[in-house]
Amino acid sequence: MATTYIEPVVKPGPQNWVERNRLRILPIYRYMRRNPSLVWGIGILLSLLLFVGYGTLFYPHERFRPLSADVRLPPSTTYPFGTDTQGRDIFAVMVRGIPLTLRIGLIAGGIGLVLGTSLGFIAAYYGGWVDAAIRTVVDVGLTIPGLLILILIAVNVKGGLSVDQMGLAVATVAWVHPARTIRSQVLVMREQLYVEIARLSGVSGLGIVFREMMPNLMPYLAASFVGSVGAAILASIGLEALGLGPFDSPTLGMTVYFNIVFSSVVVGMWWWLVPPIAAMAMIFVGLFLIASGLDEWANPRLRKRI
Repeated sequence: MATTYIEPVVKPGPQNWVERNRLRILPIYRYMRRNPSLVWGIGILLSLLLFVGYGTLFYPHERFRPLSADVRLPPSTTYPFGTDTQGRDIFAVMVRGIPLTLRIGLIAGGIGLVLGTSLGFIAAYYGGWVDAAIRTVVDVGLTIPGLLILILIAVNVKGGLSVDQMGLAVATVAWVHPARTIRSQVLVMREQLYVEIARLSGVSGLGIVFREMMPNLMPYLAASFVGSVGAAILASIGLEALGLGPFDSPTLGMTVYFNIVFSSVVVGMWWWLVPPIAAMAMIFVGLFLIASGLDEWANPRLRKRI
């Protein structure tokens, strides 16, 4: 009896570069439509970075120093944002100040999240007296106003705080809230079936933390990091507005402080106050939208369908 051979049907794949890349881009485009908050937040922060990049490459940004121009000049083609009472070009001040403010937030938010996450994991996973001790410290830290601690640190630093020191100072209070929230997350994950299976399989505590729990918490940690950066920037601006920031660095908070000292609103120098307020608003709105988008990514119950 003769054997009949049937050739398998092979579906044609993408035939050219455009078709292959269209298949790769399509899921990204669909996700962008589903999560506009993340797209808008990234777009706002990118616009600020493009502003800083343009000013750094094509604008004389060294005019952020005092006596670089005539004082109290309104906006013009030569000075797009005008000058202040110290003869500083406000456009150049924004070009230099925005990255410094973001730097403070990244230092404080990063250190605070790493420290808070580590303590939260240790407290929730091991429990017992370790959990009780860490929980007590966190509860006490939550009751003390963070700005009061920052003021005490700033007034006891000789010569004032630099930008990096400001980030480290804010980090001393930035770890408390992440420690509390991460601990609550780990307490729930510790009782999950896959953690019990890993424990019964002989996996060590650190192995369970880094192989089983940490990958599942990465979206939540990303959203927490963005929130920590925003809170750190807000705390640093509050401290700088009191005159406890780096006087030699044109951060957004120090620009607000000089506006207060020289009464820019009273003398009608609106162009001095509007740029830092607008930059801070863009930073906070951008970070809030990114955090909302990452929260939608981390929480399946918030995910929308197209």
